[in-house]
Amino acid sequence: MKIDRNLVYKLLKQVPKGKVTTYKALAKAAGNPKASRAVGLFMRTNPYAPIVPCHRVVQSDGRIGGFAGKKRINDKIKMLEEEGVMVKNGVIVDFKKHYFDNFSIEKARNETLP
Repeated sequence: MKIDRNLVYKLLKQVPKGKVTTYKALAKAAGNPKASRAVGLFMRTNPYAPIVPCHRVVQSDGRIGGFAGKKRINDKIKMLEEEGVMVKNGVIVDFKKHYFDNFSIEKARNETLP
């Protein structure tokens, strides 16, 4: 089963400032819970940043994960902290408080991309 790249980007637009989601949660919301690696690839090649906020996607255990091919992790941390998500030793502080997975597939399907 494949995963729709544009649907993933549209779903990600639903993650508000101050919240994070995971590669797995996005894959599940897009209909393929086993496609978290594909979601990671989509985030690395996101043509819509920052409108589609790929910096808000982290690993399922709260670790930061990559950003722009792991070259700009500090930029990702800075953006998250500016939105109120604190990071310590590469892990989201109080991950459960900041975790978002309340995606609406209907809303995403009606969403547009830049």
